[in-house]
Amino acid sequence: MPRGALALPPGHPRACNGLMTKSASFFAVGLLAGILVATAGFAAFLGGRGDASGPRVLKMAHGLEPSHPVHLGMVRMKERLEALSGGRMSVEIYASGVLGSEPVCVEQARNGTLALTKTSTAPLEAFIPEMQVFGLPYVFRDEAHFWTVLDGALGEELLGTLRSRGLVGLCYYDSGSRSFYTVNKPIRTPDDLRGLKIRVQNSSVAIRMVEVFGGSATPIAFGELYSALSQGTVDGAENNAPSFVGNRHHEVCRYYTLNHHTRVPDVVLISAKVWDGLSPQEQAWLRQAARESAVHQRALWAEATRRDLEAARARGVEIIEPDLAPFRRKAAILLEDYRGGPVGRLVERIDAVR
Repeated sequence: MPRGALALPPGHPRACNGLMTKSASFFAVGLLAGILVATAGFAAFLGGRGDASGPRVLKMAHGLEPSHPVHLGMVRMKERLEALSGGRMSVEIYASGVLGSEPVCVEQARNGTLALTKTSTAPLEAFIPEMQVFGLPYVFRDEAHFWTVLDGALGEELLGTLRSRGLVGLCYYDSGSRSFYTVNKPIRTPDDLRGLKIRVQNSSVAIRMVEVFGGSATPIAFGELYSALSQGTVDGAENNAPSFVGNRHHEVCRYYTLNHHTRVPDVVLISAKVWDGLSPQEQAWLRQAARESAVHQRALWAEATRRDLEAARARGVEIIEPDLAPFRRKAAILLEDYRGGPVGRLVERIDAVR
């Protein structure tokens, strides 16, 4: 007690205030510590940092249903990772958007609060210009050429562009080819699209593509498309066969034209922050497991496509296999817009792959 200070009797208001102030301070410190611990724990829960007493478990999330070929591919990745690591690593998969939509999961991965997810290359176009190449029509000669490119050095180079955005690309999953489907009018040549309102993703490349083919591009949220087709807001859309059937668009549309204008893959991603926290051996196990799962997923996708086309036929949908040459000639107009630029040079490199 300072010299000359008077001791305050117990119960004096000033004495009580002092005790209350100290108690409040201790409470505030405890609360802050609790928040920090809880936050770190939640980040560890999502990112899967694990501890020394058990296997490292990486959290993986996506927005598709558990029966989807992408989810089943991830299940194979989990199985192979456990086998390759002798049980020292595993993946815990959260399906159906329980941890957020695809953009939310990608952002969580960038922040390091989620270890693994997948995304279509389409949303990446906005901040990785090279990814625009997948939205351009007829860049790939056929499916075999597509996978030769993606499984080769050029495919690895494109995965490497993700690092600048806090992500590491592990492998490509199949998401099929996109084709036109319409309610009332069959599409056999690009001229048949003239005057039709065709739903597209909110992508400048997709909009321009439909316009070049002669249609009127109409961006609409995918969740609203069934109603838009039913009510005549649009005359058709474009997507892969599993999406056409899985979202019941084959109940409304009478024609599906297999013109295969674009091939847009899914990319399996890991947070760069989580990746950098893995040992070289753990990274090797994970990369191998991902690549083995991609082979399995592609087989599942091929089977799903065959099955869904049969389901569409059984529903009365006419499956049209047109001559692709007129579509390719129209597409050349759009590709010319990119000549000389970085995406145009990338198209030339893809075309040179044999």
